[in-house]
Amino acid sequence: MQSATVIVAGVTMGMLVACGVVGSPVPPESVGVNPTIERQKKLEALEEKQREAAAEAESTEAQPDLMLQGQDVNLPPLQPVGTR
Repeated sequence: MQSATVIVAGVTMGMLVACGVVGSPVPPESVGVNPTIERQKKLEALEEKQREAAAEAESTEAQPDLMLQGQDVNLPPLQPVGTR
């Protein structure tokens, strides 16, 4: 009796390991080429909106003072002094 229980338990465990874990079913609407393309289009549209918002925010920023931007005049390259 005890050996039959061990055999049944062993076969059951073997079947569970051999079959693997069954996950939740995946609806066919979310698998394939068309849903992937739609997801990419939505992502691109979102990125475009973010770019437009960033460009708008950049254009509304106050322009910095030109005197504070640094050197605006191109100077000639430095040359050593006192050598031939």
